[in-house]
Amino acid sequence: MKKPVFGLLLGGVLGIFDGLSALVSAPEVAPAIIGIVIGSTFKGIIAGVAIGYFSQKVKSLPLGIVFGLAIGAFLAFLVAAMPDPQTGKHYYWAIMLPGSLVGIIVGYATQKYGAVRR
Repeated sequence: MKKPVFGLLLGGVLGIFDGLSALVSAPEVAPAIIGIVIGSTFKGIIAGVAIGYFSQKVKSLPLGIVFGLAIGAFLAFLVAAMPDPQTGKHYYWAIMLPGSLVGIIVGYATQKYGAVRR
């Protein structure tokens, strides 16, 4: 399986769990969990494809992990910068920590297990 496709699939699956982590870190957002999971899945898919393309071009495990962290943290920051519409609160740590972790895992996995077709 090509690295971008592998990244897309892994990022999407991990994005689901990223969204579900909101129930643990901020239980008050439970009424909006469906939208959160959909948004996190989409964010994971975007990150996975970007990390997969990077992993296809750059054959370095440390750089793949750092790039994954950077993409995951950047996309999570874009979401965390938007305040909660009901409370006006920002959930930086609750959003950026799992988003960055998804990026690290996808960066590692695409470098280690994704195959490049020749």
